[in-house]
Amino acid sequence: MKHKYPITQLCEVLGISRPSYYKWLKREPSKTELKRIMLMRWIKEVHEAFKGIYGYRRMTIFLNFFKKAEVNHKCVHRLMKIMGIKAVIRRKRKNYVPHKVEHLAENLLDRKFQADNPMEKLLTDVTEFKLTNGSKRYLSAIYDLGSKEIVAYETSNHNDNPLVLNTMEQILGDIKPETTLIHSDRGSQYTSHAFRKIVEDNELIHSMSRVSKCIDNGPMEGFFGTLKVEMFNLDTFDTPEYLDRKLKEYVDFFNNKRITLDMGLAIPTEKEILQVAA
Repeated sequence: MKHKYPITQLCEVLGISRPSYYKWLKREPSKTELKRIMLMRWIKEVHEAFKGIYGYRRMTIFLNFFKKAEVNHKCVHRLMKIMGIKAVIRRKRKNYVPHKVEHLAENLLDRKFQADNPMEKLLTDVTEFKLTNGSKRYLSAIYDLGSKEIVAYETSNHNDNPLVLNTMEQILGDIKPETTLIHSDRGSQYTSHAFRKIVEDNELIHSMSRVSKCIDNGPMEGFFGTLKVEMFNLDTFDTPEYLDRKLKEYVDFFNNKRITLDMGLAIPTEKEILQVAA
């Protein structure tokens, strides 16, 4: 515009003096402005690197722990809003038709999702993925409430007993007989004779969700929902081999690198930052 209109005329329209305009041109950006620019650059990088999975709370945690940003969540929320950046949205879960069960267990977990040690309380379930060719792939997983990690998982083209039993086999060397609780829904694999046998043979404590109460297995359902939002819905899967590879990468990311709200929004100390970076 400065090539079309005289500076004097522009200053008059904007209600500023010519000296103020030239002073503005020569000014040095303040520390606050420089930090804001850097934060916006980091936010854009993190948003693109993690495919938009982080909202402003987890974005704040990431910036504080890994960038030493020393910024609060209100500032990050404001900047993300200005930049038009927001987290991807989770889709609603479908309802499934109930089936006839062979064995039932009480809801011993009773939504007590806290555990002091690994292998005390385990959650398990199966979820479905649909490939671009219309075929389906199933993921069976076990989540440890103590370590907050996926401790076992298995994939298959069939949602059947072998899928679940093969997943269970992966943890049998680590369970605590008569102490480890395994919680599931009332799916046919978990109410089967085969699953009951593996529970009894290894002296596990079996707990089951109540009918139509998905929240009874909340953290497990939460993992599947997060997995689909942060990985499956952001890609195209033509083959089971590619899906399995990306699932392996995501489980490693979830267990070892993913930012969670449990880490807190408080700005970490220098010692905490160094511990995370080590």
